[in-house]
Amino acid sequence: MLLDDHWGEMGRATRRSLLALGATSLLAFDDSEARKRKHKNRKKRRRRRKKGGHAGTGNTPGPVLPVRRAFPQQLTYANALLPNHASRAQLTSDVRAFYERWKSRYLVALVGSDGNQQYRVAFGRNGDKRKITVSEGQGYGLMIVATMAGHDPDAQRICEGLWRFARAHPSEIDNRLMDWRVPGGEGNDSAFDGDADLAYGLLLADAQWGSSGAIDFRAECNRTLAGIRASTIGPQSRLPMLGDWVKPNDGQYNQYTPRSSDLMTGHFRTWGRATGESVWNDVVAACQAAITTMQQDYAGTTGLLPDFMQPRSGSDHRPRPANPNFLEGPADGDYSYNAGRDPWRLGADALLHGDATSAAQAAKIAKWARDVANGDPRKFRAGYRLDGTPLPNSDYFSIFFVAPLGVAAMCDPGLQTWLNAIYDAVVKTTNEDYYEESVALLCLLLMTGNFRDPTR
Repeated sequence: MLLDDHWGEMGRATRRSLLALGATSLLAFDDSEARKRKHKNRKKRRRRRKKGGHAGTGNTPGPVLPVRRAFPQQLTYANALLPNHASRAQLTSDVRAFYERWKSRYLVALVGSDGNQQYRVAFGRNGDKRKITVSEGQGYGLMIVATMAGHDPDAQRICEGLWRFARAHPSEIDNRLMDWRVPGGEGNDSAFDGDADLAYGLLLADAQWGSSGAIDFRAECNRTLAGIRASTIGPQSRLPMLGDWVKPNDGQYNQYTPRSSDLMTGHFRTWGRATGESVWNDVVAACQAAITTMQQDYAGTTGLLPDFMQPRSGSDHRPRPANPNFLEGPADGDYSYNAGRDPWRLGADALLHGDATSAAQAAKIAKWARDVANGDPRKFRAGYRLDGTPLPNSDYFSIFFVAPLGVAAMCDPGLQTWLNAIYDAVVKTTNEDYYEESVALLCLLLMTGNFRDPTR
């Protein structure tokens, strides 16, 4: 299937959301075929366990609990910028409007088989995509809604319902984790990022309401983290693996082949504080070392990271950009629809934890992006080679690529004008789809000082 130049902006947005998990660039290939190839590879590597979820968790409606950290939180991050061309009241209003639009488009209520209320985040606004939910979206949704408590009077019930849906659809490999796609049919296993964001969202929910309601958010988080640690963290590499379907020492996919956007150092620091487990410090160190190596050896000018990484050889585990079609498509070794989240993840670690290494890594990307776009976010392309060459068919604007740059720009005092321009471009864009708008909303929460570390 070719994406032709005659599609309107809405058509391109729809296509991009379809590509977001299965094909990471707008090149000429059919993403359904990419999916088949991806899951054919997965099926070869899965170790199946008996399917068994926890759909009954929190089935009895509990009390509505008081909100402890109501939106707007209006935090000021240490040594960081905020947009300074609008008042705090305007920033808050912008987030409220974006959230209500996101909620009306993608949040779907349903009743579970046990008769209890569930919620899921739809993979798109319309058509077949609206029937699909991925664990990534559930994680985004849980983090977003928990943060918007105080604005949204139904936030607690929605978070409980989002978690019930996740538990009703466990991975059949490690049932502490969520099936990456519902409905499945392409391998009912996990994807690292969805479970990671779900665990963080559970901590946010516990910080908002405690765990004495219908869902024991803290206990559910601990169980999820135990699954993540056991089934998706490399035992020697200490890097996130792609999912519980990956065997640590297998050939093609193993503990040295991470997705760059899974290197969520901020999440790992929070988990370390929440659990007291030192392993998460090891994971932070391994992730930062991989990012530093990639930026120094392959992206000295741009700082860009590839969608996926591979080891340089069987005996040299230092990372390099993945080969084309490594897992999802021709742009697997480029800065595309996975790696576009990296400036957000790096920036979040810098803002929430004050980490200088992540701040420098994020700012390197943000400064190059400003220069290549001549200070105009709408000129930033939708995907690049690591040397800064635009990818084919990338000549369009998307808030997916630009919003994360806003979070990264907050880490450099010289990027105030760039941050302001990014902020305006994001809040004025209303015609994209699930993936772009979910990532953009999470970035807006940080850009407005409304996202926090739940352990502080």
